[in-house]
Parts: sequence; structure tokens; C-alpha cells
Amino acid sequence: MGLVNWGRPTDRSMAKGMAALLAGAAAIALGMPAAKAQQATQPAADQQTDQAKKTDEKPAGDSTLLDKILVISRTGETAIQSLASASHVDREQLDRRMATTPNEMLLGVPGVAVQADARRVSSSINIRGLQDFGRVAVIVDGARQDFQRSDHGTQSTFYVDPELIKSVDVIRGPVANTYGSGAIGGVVFFDTKDAEDFLKPEESWAASVTGRYESNGKGWTTSASGAYRFNENWDVLGNIVYRDYGDYKNGGGDTVAGTGFDVLSGLLKTTIRPSENSELKLGWVGSSDGWTETSSGVPANDVDLKSNTFTARYNITDDAKSWLDLHINASYNKTNLDLTTLVPQNRFDPSTGLPVVLPAGSLSTFDVGTTGIDIWNTSRFETAGIAHELTYGGDWVGDDVETGGTAGGDSFYTPSGKRNVSGAYIQDKLTWEWLEIIAGLRYDNYSLKDSDHETSGDRLSPRITVGVSPFESAALAGLQFYGTYAEGYRSPSLTETLISGNHPAGVTFPFLPNPNLKPETGKTVEFGVNYKQNDILEAGDALRLKAAYFNSNVEDYIDGVTLSAFDPTSGCPFGPGIPICFQYQNFAKAKINGFELESVYDAGWGFAGLSASIINGHTISYEGERADLASIPSSQVTAQLGLRFLEDKLIVGGEVQYNGKPRGNPVAKDYTLVNAFASYQATDNLKVDFRADNLFDVKYTNPLNGSTTAVLYEPGVTLKLAATMRFGG
Repeated sequence: MGLVNWGRPTDRSMAKGMAALLAGAAAIALGMPAAKAQQATQPAADQQTDQAKKTDEKPAGDSTLLDKILVISRTGETAIQSLASASHVDREQLDRRMATTPNEMLLGVPGVAVQADARRVSSSINIRGLQDFGRVAVIVDGARQDFQRSDHGTQSTFYVDPELIKSVDVIRGPVANTYGSGAIGGVVFFDTKDAEDFLKPEESWAASVTGRYESNGKGWTTSASGAYRFNENWDVLGNIVYRDYGDYKNGGGDTVAGTGFDVLSGLLKTTIRPSENSELKLGWVGSSDGWTETSSGVPANDVDLKSNTFTARYNITDDAKSWLDLHINASYNKTNLDLTTLVPQNRFDPSTGLPVVLPAGSLSTFDVGTTGIDIWNTSRFETAGIAHELTYGGDWVGDDVETGGTAGGDSFYTPSGKRNVSGAYIQDKLTWEWLEIIAGLRYDNYSLKDSDHETSGDRLSPRITVGVSPFESAALAGLQFYGTYAEGYRSPSLTETLISGNHPAGVTFPFLPNPNLKPETGKTVEFGVNYKQNDILEAGDALRLKAAYFNSNVEDYIDGVTLSAFDPTSGCPFGPGIPICFQYQNFAKAKINGFELESVYDAGWGFAGLSASIINGHTISYEGERADLASIPSSQVTAQLGLRFLEDKLIVGGEVQYNGKPRGNPVAKDYTLVNAFASYQATDNLKVDFRADNLFDVKYTNPLNGSTTAVLYEPGVTLKLAATMRFGG
């Protein structure tokens, strides 16, 4: 992993030159005759499901981003139809962002932030101020990603390469509990590429190769894809990606040590259609990642990570049998992280707290295996003129955590153990003319144990949503209001319950286990509006808008607290080191509220989007003491504009994002980022993409990294250039 050695004047001059080139291209293109208005072109990617693909005649404007069917939906809804805060990011958007990390994939999605500190491939997703330990369910092709490693900064992390992803669905709030236990913050579903989306209708095979260079970190990405259609009922796709990145420079021109990495990722997926109404998808997603962790800017640990996810997804839907829409998902995910010390390290013995030296070459291992099964069916019928979509099912996830290695190594602070969470639910969506009602009930159960402790619990969580579309006039017929009350239930994690031993470095103090932790209960009230309208300014254009206000109370919220050994009621003993202890404890509640907006306008000449999220939150102790919640992300406003030229072969545009400092965060500041992008489909087989991130070289930090030991500044100006060659026959 080499360092970036170029000078700042060259970097800035390149940025200015590219900005001028973009401006010139836009000016030339604007001088051309405007493209004739046409049926709204997708500002995101190809259709995502068979249901969308089989629609031959679509009304103008029915292909905007918010009209895409949510892959995660249990009833085939689009984001604009959903009576919940839901977002969809598809392949064209991902291509436009030229994403290297999950953070870039989710740019501008309201209520969503990604924490990735210096280990850029190691990401933790925050939804509405909630993250870590399963509060946000991260799912890849139906497989839960439950890897966790105790450390400063991010805790629960996942590893997926953006190049393998076809689309991302996000559902915010505890209404997401249909998709698995514990998701009181929400769910993020990554759907990987399919052969059906890669192959043209007339092709039996196709292949593509992409090469990309990034200026900041002198990073290279190479990706190769291939797909083959054996017959109309069987196809297969493979994808391999290699990334090699050096340490980047922040907006102040300083190299940020430990931010380089190399990644080898792969995907293999086959789709088999045993009958006209059924489909089986078998898939594997794997990754081999490597990076160097630093301490005070000096290399300290070499990290080798391997992640493998195996999935099987089967569904059968029979139009002649309205009661049958059955889905069965089974998955297994295994993540192995090996941490090898590069230099001798002064530590404290985890058992005694006395000083020890951890020799160079010492190994710490983190092995987390997650097995899951998810089964549901939707039955559709009518009673007394009321349409019903009755969805019922159950799910189970088992985590098996094994940590070990050299005594005194980092793995000591991530406890081994087993956790099982399961649930069953029933939900009915009733529709009558202008009225929709969704009523649901979920039962959750959990158990966790190690060699010394065992705990368990269960709960029922309700949901009720009412939506009305009261207007019939042409201008207001697409206006819908809804209100929701939903509850969710999250069991304590193994680490929160069982962590023990002494702090390893710097200063020593004990970690205390807490087998008496109560589960968290999320209770959210949400009011929202959906609006869709076509042919507003010209024939074929489309406007879609979603907005929501939410107020959440997370009862018995779990967070780490510092206890004083001088307080006889704290349970913190005196010992070597400073007279404090660290323990995860319950708070009476965490109160979080906010506003979210997502909108898109699409016409033949281009597209525009505006999203926003404002989030505030604090904890309240059982004694009534109030404190700012450290996991509250920046409030954001993101604007996007794209222009289409040359019969849509050329797309030029940009993004502006304002980030507001969260209250009570000591390291965060307000900042504004400006990005630019361009894409040119030169021929049927050649596409060229360009992007400039942080165009004005702003020096900024993600406020979610405020809990880390040192302030980490994000990348400065980054220029990306890519070319893709495609062949098929």
C-alpha cells in the first residue's frame, strides 16, 4: 500500500481543470437543440423484478426512482406506494456514484449515515441515530451480516463490494421488524447482480470489463463480469473485483495513515425457474480484504479478513391461486478476521491488569458465523369489498462467535458465545377505495449464552398504519397521507452482555459483564405524505415526493457507561490502573425525533432530486438525567441535478450536500460537499464515466467518528475515471 506523494498544487489544478472541462461540456451541450420530451427515462437503473419487466405499457413517468419496486417488499410495493419511510438506490445511481465503499452507495438517502473510520472497507450503518449490535439489520441477498468486533469507533460491521451490488433498499424505523428481529432502527437490503439484468433479451452470453483509476490514494479498480443463459429457465452470472488503494489525503493535504487497502471480491449466482410461477436463486458472495491499522500514525497491526455468504432463495407465485405467494430464504455467512501485531506493543494483562508486552507477530482471531432462515407467504382476497394482503411468516437467526489467539490480544474483548433470535408475525394490509390500513403483530424470542452465563427473553410488538388518499382532482389525486405506530424489540448482544477483562492499552481499567441487561423496545410514531404526479411541466415528466416526521422512544436503551470505584453502589472494584470501570447498562430511554424528505423530478431532458434529514436525540437515565446521544449523525440536505444530451448518451450533472453539526458533538462542524459526474455511452460496447468527489477539497470529519481515539478526516478532492467494455452474443 503505497503513500500518495503528489503535491497539493497539482491536485488542485487537476480539480480545477476537470471542473472547467465539465462546465465547458455542459455549455456546449446546452447549445444544442433540446431533446424532445419523451417518456420519462429512468434516473436510476433497469427494472428490478419480473413484475416490473412484464409491464409492456407504462404510463408516462412511471419509471422514476421512487417508482421502482422494492426488492425487500413483502407485497411488491414501490417506494412511493409504501406507507413507510422507504428508499431505493438502483444500478444506474450506483454507477453514477462510482462507489468504492458503502458510504458512497448510500449518499443522500435520508436518515441514513455510514461510519467507516480509517478502515474504509469496514462499515457500520446508522439509521435515524441508531446503529451497532443489530439495531440496523444489514442483509445481503437475504443473509444477515452480524459480524462484530469490540473497538473504538465502529462495532458491528459488514463487508460487501459496491461493484457486486445491483440495488439497495432501505426501510427506516421499527416497521422494518417484518424483516427480522432487532431492527428497531431499520433495515438495509443489498441485492447483488443477476444474469437477467446483465443479458439483453436476444443474448445467450455477455461479458464486460471495467477499469477505474482514482486520484486520491492512487487507487485502481478492475472488475470483470460474465453471464450465460443456458435456456429461458436457467442462467448464471459471475463477477470478480480487485481494488488496490493507497492512503488518501484529507482536505487539508495531509496523508491519513492506515486508509489504504486491497480487496478481492467475487460473486457467483444462478437462477433456475422450475416452472412458470417459481424461481430459485442460489448465490455466493465472497471477499478477501487486507489493510494495516495504525497507532499514532505508525503501522501497528496487519489485518486479513475473509467473508463468505451463501444464499438460497425460492419463491412460488400462482396467479390462479391468490392465496399463494410463498418465499423461502436460507443463508449462511461466515466472517474471519485475523489481526497480527507488526511491532511489540505495551499492553495490560486482561486478567490481572498488570503490564505485559505483546510480541510482534501475535495473532488475534475473530470468527463469526451467522445462519438464517426466513419464510413468509402473502394471501390476497376480498371481504365485503375490502381487499386484503395477508402476510404471515417466521424467521430465525443464529450467531456463533469464536474469538481467540495470543493471550492479551484484542480478541479477548469480543466475547465468544452463541445467540439465537427468532420470531413470527402476521400482517394484514386492507384497502378500500381511498383508505388503507396495515395492522401487524410480531412475536420475538432470544437466548444467548457462553460457558458461564445464559439469558433469554421474548415480547409481542404491534404495528398499525392508516393511509388516506382523500382527493379526486387531477392535481391532488396522487396525494396520500399516513400515520403509523410501530414497536420493535432488540435483544442484547453477546458483547454488551458478556464483555469482561481489563482495557488493553494506554491505561488499564476493568470491563464488567452485565448478564442482567434488559432488551431494548423501540416505539415510534410517524406521520408521512406521499405524492406522485405526471405531466406537470411537459408531457411525460414525473414528480415523486415522500416526507415524514417521526418520534421514537427506545425504552431500556443500552449504552456504555463509566463507573467510579469510589462509588460503593457502582460495583466497580479497585485494582491496577485508574479507579473506573466500563459496563454496558440500560438507560430509561433514548428519545429521537426528526424529519425526512426525498423527492425526484424526471423529464426527457434530465432529472433533479432533493433529499433532507434532520435528526435530534438524547438519552434519559432512570434518575432523569439527560445526555446527548453520540450516535446522532449530521443533519443533511442533498440536491442533485443531471442533464441528458445526445439522445441520452451523455449525462452531465452534480450534487451538493450540506451537513449540519449534531448537538453536543465536540469534533463535528458544518460543512458542504460538491460533487460532479459525467457519463458517456460512446458505443453500444463502450462506456466512459467520470466523477469528482469533494470538488472544493473541504477538510471535514464524520461526526460519528467522534468516539474514536483521534479525529479522522475524510478524503479531500478525489477524481475518478472509468471505462467499461461490453460484449455479447
